[in-house]
Amino acid sequence: MQVVRDPVAKLRVTWKKSAIGYNKGQRMTLKALGFRSLNQTIVHSDSLAVRGMLNKVRHLVQVEEVSEE
Repeated sequence: MQVVRDPVAKLRVTWKKSAIGYNKGQRMTLKALGFRSLNQTIVHSDSLAVRGMLNKVRHLVQVEEVSEE
């Protein structure tokens, strides 16, 4: 079964917890997502690559779907 997503869907991602004490891969994933400081919010398009990165740091971020209105 294939998941069907809206091609223009957006995700609002907020960095909520410090990466101190977590492994380097998780810190580098936050950097790859574009985060520079704690409590920063970034909007990404919904894709499998972004979803995979968010899955890796799901305990450090808060994710919300954004409607395009």
